[in-house]
Amino acid sequence: MFYTYIIYSKSTDKYYVGYTHDLGLRLERHNSGWSKSTKSGIPWELVYNEKFETKSEAIKRENEIKIKKSRKYIEELLNK
Repeated sequence: MFYTYIIYSKSTDKYYVGYTHDLGLRLERHNSGWSKSTKSGIPWELVYNEKFETKSEAIKRENEIKIKKSRKYIEELLNK
């Protein structure tokens, strides 16, 4: 199983979109400073995820969300 996820940082008021096969481990890594792109936003909170059968489906969905480059779109997803 693979996931497309959105995490949120209150300290920077930013969202981050990614994909993974292990949500718990990935969130732990974001919050331990493992990723340079999210290090400044610690702590991160998982606010959204979608489940997929294949890695390619999860990556495709991640890219669909990122291409929109829209905080409004992300917040609409969160409010559904």
